Amino acid sequence: MASYHVEHFGCRAARADGEAVSEALRKAGLREMPPVDADLVVVNTCSVTAEADRAARAFIRRAYRRNPAARIVVTGCYAQRAPEELAAMDGVAAVVGNSHKGLAPEILMSLVAGPVAAQSSPQLVSVATLLSPNSVSGHTPIWADDRFAHSFLEEAQLTPGSQTRPNLKIQEGCGNRCTFCVIPQTRGNSRSLDSAVVLKQVEGFVSAGGNELVLSGINLGRWGRGPADGSHSSLAGLVRKIFSETALARLRLSSIEPMDWNAELIAVLADFGGPTTITPRLARHVHLPLQSGSDGVLRRMHRRYRPWHYAEKVAALLRAAGPGLTLGADVMVGFPGETDAEFEETVDFIRSLPFGYLHLFPFSPRPGTPAWAMHAAHPVPTPVVEERMATLRALSSEKSKTHRRCFVGRELEAVTLHSSAELVARGRTAALTENFLPVELDGKFVANQLVRVQITGLTTDGDLQALAVITQ
Repeated sequence: MASYHVEHFGCRAARADGEAVSEALRKAGLREMPPVDADLVVVNTCSVTAEADRAARAFIRRAYRRNPAARIVVTGCYAQRAPEELAAMDGVAAVVGNSHKGLAPEILMSLVAGPVAAQSSPQLVSVATLLSPNSVSGHTPIWADDRFAHSFLEEAQLTPGSQTRPNLKIQEGCGNRCTFCVIPQTRGNSRSLDSAVVLKQVEGFVSAGGNELVLSGINLGRWGRGPADGSHSSLAGLVRKIFSETALARLRLSSIEPMDWNAELIAVLADFGGPTTITPRLARHVHLPLQSGSDGVLRRMHRRYRPWHYAEKVAALLRAAGPGLTLGADVMVGFPGETDAEFEETVDFIRSLPFGYLHLFPFSPRPGTPAWAMHAAHPVPTPVVEERMATLRALSSEKSKTHRRCFVGRELEAVTLHSSAELVARGRTAALTENFLPVELDGKFVANQLVRVQITGLTTDGDLQALAVITQ
């Protein structure tokens, strides 16, 4: 029996792609193994930063060194952006870009079992005429082009397994064209998974015992608005359908751009996660990408909002969800030309808003983007970037602790997670509150259990400590 390993890099949407490939391979009869023992090693890459590229290359080299007999296949955003670069690496047997990831299970099976065996597999749909690579680098086949004709990978049925809270990717691609972003090159324009497929997935997840599901996408707020979607639906309408037509206990929305939190979607948050809701079905957690608190920097980024728009959106979200809302954001440091004054605008802006956490990262120039040339002309020196990152890390830590302390003594809804061996040894269980706060729960509980917890304090790491009040 052939074996495989999928190594994940990048965002929730990329993770969902990798999990779908993994499930297809499992259903086709392959065994999941560590990379050192696997016949097939799938590297599901990210390319949002130069560091993401470096991490993928380092893993490929390590996998080849430790398991030279394995067939290494590289997929994901890096594979779409620079397939020839990856194909030239020692040990790489094939490169499958995002444009062809819908065919990835078939391609992978053909590599370990031969094309005929792959096409005869009852679990995989054969498209024999599409299995030929569209280019070759040296002796390494490449499946990648700019048409994205086979790019939506419909996930196998999600169940609460190794991930208590799995991601259901319902949207792909982005057309926003921010000057720093390579995503339009690596994933194409926005496309949506059909609502009937989404509802079927949710129903199957609930039937399998699932309690919390995360809707994810590259630009999730654009679900249903793509030119080929036809239905002219909205994310808000889809969420209402999920709640009216399924018994899903809790739905969480991943990152949504500020301009896509329109009045309709904010109303859904109020209805299913409002401050008077005893058991919220829609998690009171909003990840609202910021990137910068400076008007000038946002303009150079070609972001579609300004600081005052963002602040107004935060106020509307707080009115809808109440003070229990956890607000998170992405913040980029060192965008080309960012002055000391512009950075201070960002610091002041962040300080003025009730963020529960921040995802901080330095600007990384991506080939083919407008910001690549902007960086060449007006780079921010590395020492300056490092100093600014340190300033924001300190501010982020302060904001996070302030937010979490607000919940000491209160009761919150949570779901139990798979706990580390160290935590189990201490008689505790990892959990996550519906408003996205990590909890150490006193006592041993199985994963995927809904609990109501009373927050008793904070650990030295800043996680909440809690006692179970009600379990389901």
